[in-house]
Amino acid sequence: MWKYIIAWFLMIFVAMANGLFREKFLSNRLTELQAHQISTVSMIVLFGIYVWILFKLWLPTSANQAIIIGVLWLVLTVVFEFLFGHYVVGHSWNKLFHDYNIVQGRVWVLVLIWITISPYIIYQIQK
Repeated sequence: MWKYIIAWFLMIFVAMANGLFREKFLSNRLTELQAHQISTVSMIVLFGIYVWILFKLWLPTSANQAIIIGVLWLVLTVVFEFLFGHYVVGHSWNKLFHDYNIVQGRVWVLVLIWITISPYIIYQIQK
């Protein structure tokens, strides 16, 4: 499982590249909400590509392991997002929870769902 934990850390760079794309290209051309929504879709696509390539190199040994990987990545992502976002970047808790407000069109939760289920889905396709 250690290689999948290390692989999760590489996902941070994918997320940072996606965030840079949102800030440099989308934010000037779209509303903040539209930029957030498009960035969410691009993050899902990028993570899917990343997991596809990763599993070509290190296919999980079973569907159960793929499920465990997804849950582990979800926990690591949420913990990182809140701890890093609050204690390092200095965002308020309200700002951090803002992206979870689906009623206001904030669709970040779709990324978290995809992080959780993509290992299983991609495992099933590739096995």
